[in-house]
Amino acid sequence: MFRRHGSKPTLALWMLVALADIAILVAAVGFVTVLLTAAGAMIVAGAAAGVWQLQRRTGSQALRRRA
Repeated sequence: MFRRHGSKPTLALWMLVALADIAILVAAVGFVTVLLTAAGAMIVAGAAAGVWQLQRRTGSQALRRRA
């Protein structure tokens, strides 16, 4: 009995590997450093998403005004 490539157990295994990598990183550099890095990444991602949403909104409004 063989599982096809990309099955859920394979994905779950890779998620566990990713979790272990994060745990090793936290142990190596310290919890506060990882926390500050994650917070900074979330702020940058939120700002990028906000800019993207604003660009989408102004673009669709400009098309409606022309019609």
